[in-house]
Amino acid sequence: MSRRIVAKNIKLKRAYDAARSGDGTRILIDRLWPRGVRKVDAAIDLWAKDIAPSTALRRWFGHDPARWNEFRRRYSEEIHQHGDRLDELRSLAQGGRITLVFAAHDKAHNDAVVLREILLGRSIARGPHSRSPSPSP
Repeated sequence: MSRRIVAKNIKLKRAYDAARSGDGTRILIDRLWPRGVRKVDAAIDLWAKDIAPSTALRRWFGHDPARWNEFRRRYSEEIHQHGDRLDELRSLAQGGRITLVFAAHDKAHNDAVVLREILLGRSIARGPHSRSPSPSP
């Protein structure tokens, strides 16, 4: 997929925020369904839980901003293990607006931010480190 994706085609939105007609295709990218959100209210078109951070990585990160850079690197490695899903999301974004829906409270340090960067072709350093998250920072 060589066609660039326009940044405005990928929006980020919390699952607790109301769906809007301008959202385009709404894609939930969390492994767990957002607590307290009814499926009908979420208006999710696609639940891409397979591209969400692994349970071990999610627990290790714990939305700690001090672990953000390492989380980005580790999650990037996990994302690239799901090439088919990544291609599907790229294709959807090339065709029009998509909204990556997430449940995290922190709008700056979450999986949707990382996935958006990757979809837009922005580089995230992926080192030779272990592919599985370790319990230490």
